[in-house]
Amino acid sequence: MVDVGILGATGYAGEELIKILLRHPQVRITYLSAKIDKPTPISKIFGYLKGRLELICELPDYKKITSRCQLLFMALPHTVSMEIVPQILDSDLRIIDLSADFRLKNIKTYEKFYKVKHKSPQIIKSAIYGLAELYREKIKQAKLIANPGCYPTAAILGILPALVTEMVEPDFIIIDAKSGFTGAGRNPKPDFIFSEVNENLKAYKINTHQHIPEIEQELSKFCKKNLKINFVPHLIPLNRGILETIYLKKKKDFNLPEIISIYKRFYKKEPFIRVYEENSFPEIKNVVGTNFCDLGFYTETKSEFLIIVVAIDNLLKGASGQAVQNMNIMCGFKETEALL
Repeated sequence: MVDVGILGATGYAGEELIKILLRHPQVRITYLSAKIDKPTPISKIFGYLKGRLELICELPDYKKITSRCQLLFMALPHTVSMEIVPQILDSDLRIIDLSADFRLKNIKTYEKFYKVKHKSPQIIKSAIYGLAELYREKIKQAKLIANPGCYPTAAILGILPALVTEMVEPDFIIIDAKSGFTGAGRNPKPDFIFSEVNENLKAYKINTHQHIPEIEQELSKFCKKNLKINFVPHLIPLNRGILETIYLKKKKDFNLPEIISIYKRFYKKEPFIRVYEENSFPEIKNVVGTNFCDLGFYTETKSEFLIIVVAIDNLLKGASGQAVQNMNIMCGFKETEALL
């Protein structure tokens, strides 16, 4: 049994963590914290937890965290974790950080895209990027996990097999991404109120989104070349889910059965990757509420382009589900525990 704490327990990702961990047979939730006016039972914040979890949610208390927890999930806004991690990293805690604070290895790039000075640059090198399909062995031994972002999770899993098998040109990558508005977090913002989001679809942060360098960093590692992508995210009037349509340029005339076969071999041991057959494509409704990443493909004979469609739940495979997947690996549990 592992004693687990959650910082940021009242946000969307924190709430999803509670839901998953309550059904995990090897986990006991022992500490909850959030930016909150006064200590409050979590069952009063989320009424459906009454009789299931009655822990008090309070402002962070580092002595309580280190004494009550063996593993800590940090579901905090970007730029907050880098202030907290140095205060607890020397303890016996293992940490899974859901923010972007330790994902990017280039500090200047982080500061450019997140528009703050990084306060814990000395820690970045020790953080393991928590994409299990690529770094499972490193995750097993990690003390600090940088849980991947939602858009990057879908993009990297969709693109990487085509790159490493040299199926496509590394210099031509276009990602058209669409996300439900829970990706923006629970704090109210004028652009995300119902009347602004409902019956609307808009592009935002075109080729300037903070997830771009994360995608480029991970893809560049595997093809040993500094890649540049074109990334256009869109906000859609759904609570949750991400659908990415990715356009790549083929090096050779691979046909569709060959492409699907390559992806199936690449992901044959991955419990949360589902590769679709010909003429079948992922949909958001088929991944919401799951930790799956669904992949579909389209190309034509003698066409120079490969189109990949990827779907995930931004709050699960794109955040909390992936974090629990990492915890399972770190703790030696069955990787799919509480996620299937």
